[in-house]
Amino acid sequence: MTTLSEWVPPATHGLDLPDGRRLTYCLYGPDDGVPVVSSNPTPHIRWERPDVIEAYHRVGVRVLSYDRPGYGGSSRQPGRTVADAASDVAALADAQGWDRFAVTGFSGGGAPALACGVLLRGRVTRCAVVAGTAPYDAPGLDFFAGMSPDNADGFRLATRGAGDFRARTDRVAAEALAELAAAAPDGGRLARMRAMLLDGRDGWTDDMVSLVRPWGFAVRDIAVPVGVWYSPDDRNSPPGHGEWLLAAVERAEGHRYAGGHEPGPDTADQVLRWLLA
Repeated sequence: MTTLSEWVPPATHGLDLPDGRRLTYCLYGPDDGVPVVSSNPTPHIRWERPDVIEAYHRVGVRVLSYDRPGYGGSSRQPGRTVADAASDVAALADAQGWDRFAVTGFSGGGAPALACGVLLRGRVTRCAVVAGTAPYDAPGLDFFAGMSPDNADGFRLATRGAGDFRARTDRVAAEALAELAAAAPDGGRLARMRAMLLDGRDGWTDDMVSLVRPWGFAVRDIAVPVGVWYSPDDRNSPPGHGEWLLAAVERAEGHRYAGGHEPGPDTADQVLRWLLA
């Protein structure tokens, strides 16, 4: 078992934006790999799991994984919309010299990935959404159908604003970390979860509020190929959300996976290879 003292976080990079904010990010995969920007789940940290990093090297992609505003070392951006992610991703790509790149988003990162696909027209090559949610006001969708009561309560609370939802993050973070510590996980996982749940509470709050408010773009306007991965057993992002996205996006391709919300390593390889097609 890896101890906390043995686990070394990957190098963190920073980018200062014209509006005074700072974004922090990590780079993974071979230097000459195909460029991909990853929008991580809600909550998240820029530190990827070892098995995910192995997939990046195996497939041959150069992945930029960044902290959205309010997470890790990225400055908070109160009142941000989902659409605001596109300008941050464009700045991060510019800093790498990437004119063209693919985007991927898991869970709460699916909406920011879609924002890039719509708003960075001509730069984004492909967009993969894994276990993502549809807009809160998506026409014809029962947003809560098949969703766990706890997750549904979180979304409903987010509609009341950041102040109310932040109180929930404090409680959930404390409970989750206590359970994790009791399970004696490896040091790397414990460090990632601590950073995600404690240092990311502002970002977590702002993510959830942005997801239940107007996103700032129309999903139907995305013109690049979109891969939608979803599980029929997912109770965080129920299958109706994936099915709605497939119906809404003209160039969407659907892919099912088993096992609930988080897909296994085989799905990670499949997603990455699809981005390279």
